[in-house]
Amino acid sequence: MVKTWAEKEMRNLSRLKNAGIRCPTPILLRTHVLVMSFIGHDGWPAPRLKDASLSETKLRECYLEIVVNMRLMYQKCRLVHGDLSEYNILYFEGHLYIIDVSQSVDLDHPRALDFLREDCLHVSDFFKKSGVSVMMVRELFDFIVDPSISDDDVDDYLEKMQLKVLSRDGGPSSEIDVAEAVFVQSFIPRTLDQVKDYERDMQRIASGKDTEGIYYQTITGLKEDLSGVRLVPSILEEACIPDNSLRLPTSEVNYKGDEADRGDIGSSGELPSHDESEEDDLSASDSDSDGNPDQPSKIDLKLDSKDARKAHKKKVKEERREARKTKTPKAVKKRKKKLAKEKKR
Repeated sequence: MVKTWAEKEMRNLSRLKNAGIRCPTPILLRTHVLVMSFIGHDGWPAPRLKDASLSETKLRECYLEIVVNMRLMYQKCRLVHGDLSEYNILYFEGHLYIIDVSQSVDLDHPRALDFLREDCLHVSDFFKKSGVSVMMVRELFDFIVDPSISDDDVDDYLEKMQLKVLSRDGGPSSEIDVAEAVFVQSFIPRTLDQVKDYERDMQRIASGKDTEGIYYQTITGLKEDLSGVRLVPSILEEACIPDNSLRLPTSEVNYKGDEADRGDIGSSGELPSHDESEEDDLSASDSDSDGNPDQPSKIDLKLDSKDARKAHKKKVKEERREARKTKTPKAVKKRKKKLAKEKKR
């Protein structure tokens, strides 16, 4: 049994190391003996997070670092620590090192989500007692398991979540404590096959009553109302809603929406230059489908819903796509000009 645990520790440490998570480096495994790198200075081991004397600012940095590492363990290593707390985290040279991963489990373990909620609870309790404003256990859990959060969106997500947490400080803690206790003890389906009555849950959410116990939206990649697949985290969707008073020329909206989607904006943040034919195409898309020249060139961005915004964006892209089909390539235009000059000579 001890030999098996040593092998498991070696394998899990290697997975953490490959994902870029700070941990001891496994060096050699011989029967039940595992040799790994020493975390410390001159024979003095690095302190556990529990014993480290840190400022409030540093504790906040450590909180953000550990929640990102928990997400990396889940998303990249496909592991749940299973016993993560201030006792199994070392503080060394300004960073956190995760240790004791022999009991960590794969995501297909029947109790993986239970262990993950316990890890979230232990981490949140420690930093909360240390004076750090932390996410609710469910918010931290959702951040870790949400498949719609890309690596590039992690910083933005945490920034928006921090604002949400700060705005909640001083609120009714008793309600939060009850919600936390219910969430920790509730069953969370990992797949839709484990959901008993999907349609009933949709009706409950639509009515806005008795939604307690419906916690599987994030882990299954669904929207909060279960209406479809979630492509962007809800907290980032809220941040992307345009101001109702904002009005921009259609051509500018086309550039920012269509060009940004293709990644054509340069590192300076400026849009690439376009030749005259492209400007003609854009002005054509500004007019109505009947080619009415009196159609104004500005559009109203007071879109009532996310679906309306998506439909508008899709329409603009289709117009640009059709315009590009009939547009003369820039190279062809240059070639024609060159031939015309040669004929004149």
